[in-house]
This record gives sequence, structure tokens and C-alpha cells, in this order.
Amino acid sequence: MNDDPKPTSERHVPVLKDRCINLLAPGFEAARLRGETPIAIDATLGMGGHSEAMLERFPDLHLIGIDRDEEALALAGERLAPFVSRTDLVHAVYDEIAEVLEDLGVAHVHGILMDLGVSSLQLDERQRGFAYSFDAPLDMRMDTSRGQTAADVVNNYSEEDLVRIIRKWGEEKFAGRIANRIVAARSVKPFATTGELVEQIRSVVPAAAAKSGGHPAKRTFQALRIEVNEELDVLERAVPAAVAATALGGRIVVMSYHSLEDKIVKSVFQAGSKSSAPLGFPVELEEHKAFLKTLTKGTEVPTAVEISENPRAASARLRAVERIRARRDA
Repeated sequence: MNDDPKPTSERHVPVLKDRCINLLAPGFEAARLRGETPIAIDATLGMGGHSEAMLERFPDLHLIGIDRDEEALALAGERLAPFVSRTDLVHAVYDEIAEVLEDLGVAHVHGILMDLGVSSLQLDERQRGFAYSFDAPLDMRMDTSRGQTAADVVNNYSEEDLVRIIRKWGEEKFAGRIANRIVAARSVKPFATTGELVEQIRSVVPAAAAKSGGHPAKRTFQALRIEVNEELDVLERAVPAAVAATALGGRIVVMSYHSLEDKIVKSVFQAGSKSSAPLGFPVELEEHKAFLKTLTKGTEVPTAVEISENPRAASARLRAVERIRARRDA
């Protein structure tokens, strides 16, 4: 049996690839019309599928790829090797867009893509501990070089804090039962693997709930992953940072995978796409005018064809905006 890993291009099918790139394309054209070299940021590089497609389609594009996962950066680097003269791959968290651009001497960019949530690499690499479907060390860090693990959270957080994060980040209605069970079990033996945690969750989530809501550990694992990686805190900083970095005519495309992510993206995009003039104000001043234009009607969802091509696209929700004027606070 051949145990050699598959090529990255076979391990990773980019979610909604064509739709994302088509939305970004006019931003690159706007740069060309001004005599500028189009620059894009893939803020969640992963294994580089979206970036590879952009670099192939736009031969003058320069791409900045950002990822906190060093293993993903290495794999993406191999995949994007043919484009090495047109890429900068950076180990950073995607709320650090301003710092990354400053280090590279880049004033602004013409397209930003954010594909949120856990990557194919993280799901498929069993030892990373993101999946509840097989036993692995209870880690869940996207950047394995720093930070607390999921084991640290379940073994050290108070019962009250466990209830809070499982209910808030996982939207789990049995959060109280699960947290109570975790605390009882860890007093006998600290948790070390995903399988141990799944076993305890199964013991308190009613079978009927699992039938209707999917795997009984799904929401708890989501909550732990968000907590360990501070995902929503990062996102709350990252979306405004993306807007600030985008040139006039540039575009931002974000794919989220659960309602908590989408709510944050929606809030920033909506705030920028409507007037800030006070109600009843007789004249809309320049600084009150919208600086973003919404390109999607609400959230766009994958088609049946897109889901058949990549089942992981099923829960994706896409929003996109265009920068239409200087920021109010510029």
C-alpha cells in the first residue's frame, strides 16, 4: 500500500472557487485601469487552492498569502512554487493585515479573500485533533507553535466558563449537561484525546437530539476550536482591517461557515454600505456617505452542483463588497 500523501491539489478543492474569483476580478481590472499592478490578499491561505486559481487566471497579479498554520504555509508554498516571483507567503493571523502590508511596503490592495473556519488540511490531519470522527490528541490549534490547546481548555476551565463557551460558541442547548460531565470526568482522569471527550459528550446528549442535529459532539468541538484559536475575536478585528486595506474599486469576499461568523461579517459590511448621517439631517455630508457597495444579496449559498463538486461547501455563506470611496475616518 502506498502511504505517500496525495498532492496538495488533490487533497484540497477550493470552496466556491469560480464564484469568488469572478467577484474579485473587477477589482483587479480597476487597478490596471489606474496603471497599478493588481495585488490580492488570500487572508486564509490554507493549502493555496484559491490563490493558485487567481495566479493562473491573472498573469499580472501579485498575491500575498497569510496563514497562522505553518504546515499549511509549507504546503501552499509547494503548490504555488511556479508563481514564486509573484507571491509573498506570510506566517501571521489574518487580523494582522495592516502589519503584513507595512512589512511588505504595500499601501493598499485590490482584492481580499477570507475563507473562514477550519481548513481541509486541519480536518484531514488526524493528529491535529479538529475532528470528532477519529481519536487524536486534543489539540485544535491552527498555529501549533503557540497558545493553549483544547485539552488545556477542557481540563482547566471552570464549569461556568465551559457552559459559557459551549453555549455561546457552539450554540449547544445541552451545554450545561456537557460541561458538568466534563468536570466530573476530568476529576478522575484529565482529558488527552478527542475520543475521550466524544465518549463523555455522547453519554449526556440524548440520542434523539443527535439524530436531528448531527453528531452529538459537533457543536462542542466547534466551540472549543473557536475558543482555542480566538476565531471570532480575530474576525472582529480582521474584517475592518480588510476594509481599511482595500483600494478604491477593490473588493472583499468572505466565506463563513456558521451564523456567528456571518453575523460579524454582515455587521461590518452593512455599516459601511449605508449612510451614517443622523436621522432627519438635512444634508448628507461627504463623511456620512457609504464607502462600501454590497455585491451580494444577503448571503449567497452554494448551488447543488458546487456542493457535489465539494461537499465541504455545503455550509458556506458568501458575502462580498466593493470599496467605493475613501473611509469616513481616513
